Amino acid sequence: MNQTIYPIGIQNFEKIRKDGYLYIDKTALVYQLVTTGQYYFL
Repeated sequence: MNQTIYPIGIQNFEKIRKDGYLYIDKTALVYQLVTTGQYYFL
């Protein structure tokens, strides 16, 4: 079983991708938030 590595305190995107840290791309969600024109409580 693989252990999930969280990138806590790491702010370098290249390091996150190269070293196998967990990365979840939420680009589509951000696009949806911007284009729908609705209010969201974050």
